[in-house]
Amino acid sequence: MTRLLFEKTGKAVWISHLDLMRLFQRAFQRAGLPLTHTHGFNPRPSVSIALPMSVGVESGCELLDFALDGAAVPCEEIRDRLNAALVSGVRILRVYEDGQKLKNLAWLDCCLTLEYDHGVPPEAAGRLRALFSRPSLPVQKKSKNGVTEQDIIPLLKRVELEQAEENTLTLLARVRCQNPALNPMQLLAAVDRYQPELSPDFCRCRRVEVYDENGNVFR
Repeated sequence: MTRLLFEKTGKAVWISHLDLMRLFQRAFQRAGLPLTHTHGFNPRPSVSIALPMSVGVESGCELLDFALDGAAVPCEEIRDRLNAALVSGVRILRVYEDGQKLKNLAWLDCCLTLEYDHGVPPEAAGRLRALFSRPSLPVQKKSKNGVTEQDIIPLLKRVELEQAEENTLTLLARVRCQNPALNPMQLLAAVDRYQPELSPDFCRCRRVEVYDENGNVFR
């Protein structure tokens, strides 16, 4: 399959995963780029997003695999035709062949921006560093089977905290993104559970980059 790298920003962050899939399917149609379909009783367009994304999360490193039906089209042309057919906030950055196998996708860099209406609490950065340095940090995780406990420490490679502004604390983390995966918003859930006095009034989350098991940028 051919792969594309895209970003999801602005108001587009409120598009759900399923709606994003439909959006891309319609964009391929509008761009005059017919997709192949799966076989069987319920054929589906051959398009898939590597890592489903929660509503409200921004990203600059999303990967989508697809297969076109008919004559080959240059990658740069596919990018330009799709960008002309997509909505504001969803933009193709690159289209390429021979992408790495998705099973080798292992780590995700994310950025959580914690905003405090009345200023960052005293020593918040140090206290949160200590929190994420614990040997174990269970948080509740919702799934199809109900609510379970998930220890997020084994799924964290590193956590960094910076205070750039009076009202803002930035949390940068590298988390496991599959087999098993850690939703970056679970970091906020840990703050809410163990350090509620440091819970922000608002949190923005951005997915920054993806890597293989060895820490190489994954494409």
